[in-house]
Amino acid sequence: MLLFQLVVLFSGFSFLIYGISWFTSPFMKSEFKRFKLERFGLLTVILEIAGALGLFIGLMFHSILLISSGGLTLLMFFGLLVRLKVKDGFWVSLPALFYMMLNLYIFIATVV
Repeated sequence: MLLFQLVVLFSGFSFLIYGISWFTSPFMKSEFKRFKLERFGLLTVILEIAGALGLFIGLMFHSILLISSGGLTLLMFFGLLVRLKVKDGFWVSLPALFYMMLNLYIFIATVV
């Protein structure tokens, strides 16, 4: 059980840091421009931060963990599709795939 909690915390902190970095790093905003999705940047960041907070709260309330991990799985699935659309290479797309699978694991483990 401790390993599962560590996985949830790892994912939560990752999304929290990534979300906050959108406000502090010009590179993050330039990536959304490169994807031609700059109008969705703020929404994506809000969903990432909400998902991260939901993972933290979800350690106490499994229904919130289920919703948060499912939402982050979908968010990373669409992020992976965007990476494929702009023809990013495997190594550049790997983080989106990794976090999609990680949150899918959290989602499935929460259901079971």
